[in-house]
Amino acid sequence: MEPIGGALPRWNRGAAAAVHDMPFNDLLFLAQTIHRQNFDQNQVQLSRLLSIKTGGCPEDCGYCSQSAHHPSGLKASKLMEVERVVSEARKARDAGATRFCMGAAWRGPKDRDMDAVLAMIEGVKALGMETCMTLGMLDPGQARRLKAAGLDYYNHNIDTSERYYGEVVSTRTFADRLETLGHVREAGIKVCCGGIVGMGEEKADRIDMLVTLANLPEPPESVPINMLIPIPGTPLAEAEPIDVIAFVRLVALARILMPKSYVRLSAGRTAMSDEMQALCFFAGANSIFLGDTLLTAQNPEEDKDSALFSRLGIKPMDRETQ
Repeated sequence: MEPIGGALPRWNRGAAAAVHDMPFNDLLFLAQTIHRQNFDQNQVQLSRLLSIKTGGCPEDCGYCSQSAHHPSGLKASKLMEVERVVSEARKARDAGATRFCMGAAWRGPKDRDMDAVLAMIEGVKALGMETCMTLGMLDPGQARRLKAAGLDYYNHNIDTSERYYGEVVSTRTFADRLETLGHVREAGIKVCCGGIVGMGEEKADRIDMLVTLANLPEPPESVPINMLIPIPGTPLAEAEPIDVIAFVRLVALARILMPKSYVRLSAGRTAMSDEMQALCFFAGANSIFLGDTLLTAQNPEEDKDSALFSRLGIKPMDRETQ
């Protein structure tokens, strides 16, 4: 690895793979050491995700129940009213969430929807919460408007490696994803960007995905690692689940490659045992989603998360420590 501007290292696949393939105990020890240098090792940031517009998406992402291309049985809905979104954010704040994430099943937002989206951001910000949106692809003007409304984070996952991307999505390109990330960064919005594992990709694709993120001009401030939830009616409904140790290795690699980023356990936690999640936290994961749903997929109930945190001695992170 070589330094970029004397600050962060630039990684290549060979160097990242060498770290990824270290003996498991050595890998976790390195990841935990780096984690402790940058974060409180016993605190986890809590976010809440709300689908503000569900279904009917024109994209054909092979993992997604919201695609209009897949017979998943999910009906399309209209954009939620601003007041309802703010009400849900208030509930999330009172339950301990410090960041409220709003997702719409769009290829990209239309001009007619922007005023409502901006009002949602302003309403959630007024509650004292961080705001995050995922609305699909953005042009520079849209990104600037979101920033002016007070948006803190924009989520736009690259999903997988550039090599494997076309096996999962055909209605947009990997370069399209990177272009939107560039518009978000240029507008001064923090980037939330990660991927999904267990889609039939190879180990090298998982490593390449993280190397791509680590080598962005600025690594994402938040890196969600999703474990595929196979959904009936989607092309990936029969995908083989990823091995537990392989998943934990990827979390550790994300922590090592992006030391100052929040690494979030996102989709798939319902299929994770407490022991698997504990290993992920030790490997450097320090963010989760609260609530029993993630857009349209299931998520562990809050009392189960609280019980696990109590057993592990983990405390929720507050706004002042973020």
